[in-house]
Amino acid sequence: MRFVVVTGMSGSGKRTAMKMLEDVGFYCVDNLPVPLIEKFVELIATPNSEINKVALGLDVRADQPFGDAQRILDELKENGYLFEILFMDAGDSVLLKRYKETRRMHPLAPEGRVEEGVRKERDILQGIKQKADYVIDTSNLLTRELKEEIDHIFVSNEEYNSLMVTVLSFGFKNGIPADADLVYDVRFLPNPFYIDELKYKTGNDKEVQDYVMNFPEASVFLNKLTDMLDFLIPNYVKEGKHQLVIGIGCTGGKHRSVTLANELYAKMKDHGNYGIKLYHRDISQGV
Repeated sequence: MRFVVVTGMSGSGKRTAMKMLEDVGFYCVDNLPVPLIEKFVELIATPNSEINKVALGLDVRADQPFGDAQRILDELKENGYLFEILFMDAGDSVLLKRYKETRRMHPLAPEGRVEEGVRKERDILQGIKQKADYVIDTSNLLTRELKEEIDHIFVSNEEYNSLMVTVLSFGFKNGIPADADLVYDVRFLPNPFYIDELKYKTGNDKEVQDYVMNFPEASVFLNKLTDMLDFLIPNYVKEGKHQLVIGIGCTGGKHRSVTLANELYAKMKDHGNYGIKLYHRDISQGV
């Protein structure tokens, strides 16, 4: 039997993840009272049980100490019960934005500030996050991308390093992305903007791609950057990093940065067992 405990920050997508697990054949139980967890696990683990895939959702709630749930999980593991922990997470600013958009109250701050509830919850969940087998950060994930990650882990059963890499093109004139972990400036390459037939095209067009990549410096840069990331990413994974945003910038974010971001994405997408996506922030600015 495969038994998965789904927990994490409120507003990070736990219920969506549970629904996706249900869609791929998991028997899902959400918000089970803490005192019933041990009995529930004993029942589903009986040898003659017809249930072979189970997902149990655990939330932080004001009316029951989450520490009791962690203690029970530790005791179950000591008694030989096998389970995996899926921790759903998102950045604090993203969680605040989601709460404001839905006008929901945080379970740990029903009459106070959402910020305070998020802080309290993160402190409470720190221990179980460290023990998690999988951490999915939904800060920049679309629903279909989350489904791909769920399928990657629980359907394809592929090795998972809990790291989502975003390759992001941008224009310096519109500011450096606030969430970028690594920023690379490709303004050392000639600018297609000053070529009349390329000015109103983008790095998604073959003519621009050919122009940019025709300069030897572009290929040298791409190869050196790929080598650096091949070194950095496993070490980020080792240190428990779950989100890596690689920003590639040019002046306007339409030509050089888009081309190099596309090329980097193409080289990285089959390199490792991490998730990767591509995003062009400023490609439509001023068009």
